[in-house]
Amino acid sequence: MRAYDIIKHKRDGKKLTQPEIASIVSGFVDGSLPDYQMAAFLMAVYFRGMDEEETYWLTDCMRTSGDLINLDGIEGFTVDKHSTGGVGDKTSLVLGPVLAALGLKVAKMSGRGLGHTGGTIDKLEAIKGFSCELNTRQFIDAVNSIGVVIVGQTGNLVPADKKIYALRDVTATVDSIPLIAASIMSKKLAVANKGLVLDVKVGSGAFMKNLEDARELARLMVKIGTQAGRKVTAVLSNMDEPLGEMIGNAVEVIEAVDTLRNHGPQSFTCLIKTLAAEALALGAGLKREEAEKKVTEVLADGRAYAKFLEMVKFQGGDVAMIEDYSKLPAARKTDTLKADRDGYISKIDCEEIGLAAMMLGAGRETKESVIDMGVGLKLVKHVGDKISKGDVLAELYLNPERDNSRAIERLREAIKLSDNKVVAQKLILDIVS
Repeated sequence: MRAYDIIKHKRDGKKLTQPEIASIVSGFVDGSLPDYQMAAFLMAVYFRGMDEEETYWLTDCMRTSGDLINLDGIEGFTVDKHSTGGVGDKTSLVLGPVLAALGLKVAKMSGRGLGHTGGTIDKLEAIKGFSCELNTRQFIDAVNSIGVVIVGQTGNLVPADKKIYALRDVTATVDSIPLIAASIMSKKLAVANKGLVLDVKVGSGAFMKNLEDARELARLMVKIGTQAGRKVTAVLSNMDEPLGEMIGNAVEVIEAVDTLRNHGPQSFTCLIKTLAAEALALGAGLKREEAEKKVTEVLADGRAYAKFLEMVKFQGGDVAMIEDYSKLPAARKTDTLKADRDGYISKIDCEEIGLAAMMLGAGRETKESVIDMGVGLKLVKHVGDKISKGDVLAELYLNPERDNSRAIERLREAIKLSDNKVVAQKLILDIVS
């Protein structure tokens, strides 16, 4: 079948067949379909959309384009968690050990950060010696013995997504719900976990800027996962301000460990309990109240923290850095951002906060950028807080050799003050299952 005809069918709003979609995907992966035809196809999908069946076919064709990770050697219920990306999102560092302490098996593959969102692998590499590269035998052994392991994605996992996403990024076709769903779920389904909890971020710091679009994406991803024979649920969480207080790499590790020691920020702990409860509902059939009680117990009695230490040790990390934060990478200079007037915090532009942190050196502007593990910031105040002139809004952890002035100004502009009190939006917005 000719690519021209397939592109024309989608351009004209017709439903594509499974063989047509397979032909487009396989042709692009093996190089027989040129970039300009795939770009035309993606633009046709962007404007005409795909129904649920087409999106499932696209996901499955992408999923089978490379390696598939078989987890048959792992005993018990394997569960994964995926976040659609946000600022200050260190959730996997806490959720994985929590679930392992509760008897679930977490075989997790994570990525690096780019732009305003941070990457789980980058944060873990703030721990000296921590290796995110394990062979298949080590991977299986770690999950069986410890219950949790976090590694980087393999080189040939869903190559179709790598190629297609790179093209979407330069052809203004990223913001398509079927294409986003297929991209996420092809990677998640390529690893044979039995359960999947999706954390779909909503707001200024997320891909999904409004709740209606986020619900549509969540429903579609849950449907795709269910069709593929997996147990899937999606939690919609607020990303109109950063998650927790810390934004950076080493500082987010500190906040994650504080949370595992049962004294992390309340909002972040709330998200952990919600996601863990959903995972326990999938794996053990527990009701929410009972599941959240169990999560509270493993945080309070130290079992979750102990699992994190086991994971760090198994993956070659320096456990002394976790037991003594002063050994983690640290900024050479600290400063504060202070309020220039009285008022109430009415808005925190989450994406701008993330971009400011990136400019400080905590993230990547390009794939070649080198991250400074010690820099970042701590948000001291949040939406709804009353502010007096001179109050500290944020603590800054800086590299004095960089020109940080533009980043600090961007940070100041991201925190909006008003004369009237504003009520902060709740963190958990909805659950789709």
